[in-house]
Amino acid sequence: MSMKAVVGRGLREAGAALKHASGLEVFTRHRPKMAFLNQRPFETNDTFIAPTASVIGNVTNWDESSVWYNAVVRADSGFPITIGFLSNVQEGAVVTTLPCAKNAMKNDPLNKNGNTANVGEGVVAGGGEIGKVLETGFPPETKIGHYVSIGAGSVLVSCRVDDLVDVGDKCTILEGAWIESNVILEPGSVVPAYTRIPSGGRWGGNPIKCLGQLGDGEKEGIKNKAIGRGVMAKEHAVEFLPVGSTYLHLEDLEREGKTAIQG
Repeated sequence: MSMKAVVGRGLREAGAALKHASGLEVFTRHRPKMAFLNQRPFETNDTFIAPTASVIGNVTNWDESSVWYNAVVRADSGFPITIGFLSNVQEGAVVTTLPCAKNAMKNDPLNKNGNTANVGEGVVAGGGEIGKVLETGFPPETKIGHYVSIGAGSVLVSCRVDDLVDVGDKCTILEGAWIESNVILEPGSVVPAYTRIPSGGRWGGNPIKCLGQLGDGEKEGIKNKAIGRGVMAKEHAVEFLPVGSTYLHLEDLEREGKTAIQG
C-alpha cells in the first residue's frame, strides 16, 4: 500500500473517530429523482429507483424497470433517455447523452419563441432544446429497449439498445452505437461510436468483435435475467417508503439524545 493511501486512510479514520467522540451523528438527504430545466423524470407505480441512485432530467422509466444503487441516469443536455419495460440499470452504471457545446450555452435553454439558431458545427439551439447532433443526423438520445440488463459499472452515451440485450459489467457503449435485439455483450466490452451490432450474437473485446452466435437457450436466458431483476426490484421497493426513510434515522438519533448534522 502506498504512503498516500496509508495517510488518506488514517485521516478518514481519524475524522470518523472525532465525530463519534463529539457525539455528533451524520445523516444524508439524497434525492434519487431530480428535475432539470423544468423536465422531471417520469416513472410508473412499479418502477424501482434505489435510494442512492440519481435519475435526472428528461428520463422515462417504463413499467417494472429499475435503476439500482449508485447508478446515474442523467438527461441534462436537452435530449431524453428511455428505459424500457422490465429493463434494469445496475449498480454504479452511468447512462447519459452527449453534452451541449460550450458556445451553445450562451443561448437561453428555456427559450420558448420557437426560433432555431445554428451555434456551431453539429449543434442546434432553440425551441427550448439545445445539444449536439449525431453524424447520422439523428438527435443524441439514449434508448434502452425492453428486457435489457445494463451491467454494473457500464457507461452508455447517446446510443440505442434494442429489446432483449444483456450488457455485461463495465461495458462502454459510445454515441451513435446501435445494439440490435438478442445480443450478449461480454463484461468489459467497448462498442466504438457509430458501431452497429447485429442481432443474435455474442460480442466482446476492445474494440468489440463477434464471438459466436447465440442458441435458443442463451436468448431465453437474456429475458429470464431481466425478469429475475424485476422480481428482485419489487422486493427492494417494499423496504422503502415513497417519501424516503431519512426521517426515521433522524428520529432514532434524537431518541438516543444525539445531535445530528446533515452530511
